[in-house]
Amino acid sequence: MKYFVTGAAGFIGSNVVDYLLEIGHEVVGYDNLSTGRKEFLEKALPEKKFTFISGDINSKAFLANAMRGCEFVFHFAANADVRFGLEHPSKDLEQNTIGTFNVLEAMRQEGIKQIAFSSTGSVYGEAAVIPTPENAPFPVQTSLYGASKLAGESLISAYAEGFGFKVWIFRFVSILGERYSHGHVFDFYKKLLKNPEELAVLGNGLQTKSYLYVGDCVNAIFTAINKAKDKINIFNLGTDQYCQVNDSIGWITKSLSLTPRVEYTGNERGWIGDNPFIFLDCNKIRSLGWTPKLTIEQGIMKTLEYLQTNHWLINNE
Repeated sequence: MKYFVTGAAGFIGSNVVDYLLEIGHEVVGYDNLSTGRKEFLEKALPEKKFTFISGDINSKAFLANAMRGCEFVFHFAANADVRFGLEHPSKDLEQNTIGTFNVLEAMRQEGIKQIAFSSTGSVYGEAAVIPTPENAPFPVQTSLYGASKLAGESLISAYAEGFGFKVWIFRFVSILGERYSHGHVFDFYKKLLKNPEELAVLGNGLQTKSYLYVGDCVNAIFTAINKAKDKINIFNLGTDQYCQVNDSIGWITKSLSLTPRVEYTGNERGWIGDNPFIFLDCNKIRSLGWTPKLTIEQGIMKTLEYLQTNHWLINNE
């Protein structure tokens, strides 16, 4: 098949590109490189079956033309800047919601009717049910990012009903691993490189989250696509574990042989919209035969090892 991947030079997108090429498919990667990095496509770029197009999902005519001839779209392009969303409220709307609409319209124009979408566990807000299943009631949204992703989900579902699309929607926990370029492991390691004696932490260290290794994430995505054949397929992706930020700090500092003074800079929320407890019920994806290979601690250690051998990523920030 010929696949179209938005956000192809991003963290998850580039890993999906590599996987698709490994199993013999043709891939068109599309990215405006605002946060994506050409270096993440180092393995893909020499491949004859890979084409990279530098473009923005809000350039509608250009997007549709780039998509021509493809059969399936992976939509990963998005603004993932959750923490600073309130500083630029229009960015989530423009890049996540309107951008998703543009992708859907380009698909409709080009006769493409299959899409996999990267959503987020943040759509559950501060969930009343934990672990949170896919059919949990949606509370008040707590971040512009979560709200924009939920709006994207709604558009995709409406296109499935209205235009006969087949869709796979994935609500991720935080993803870790190779090519990880933002998040708490990145932030902590960067701070410790600058000052090994001190570590400033947003919140109180008791925020409780689940994390998933990117290799396990990619395997889960393709397990769902290959086995779930409903018109609208929605899956939580995560592990059956969770940890506190303090646990992660302990694993990271132990691995680096450091004992920094930890300074907490807030309460149970690191920033507005930071949910203090995120833990998803992943029985639905597990029922298809998928299980993660790495624990949260192992995923964090793999991420740290990657950052230690790729300082260019930190130095470019």
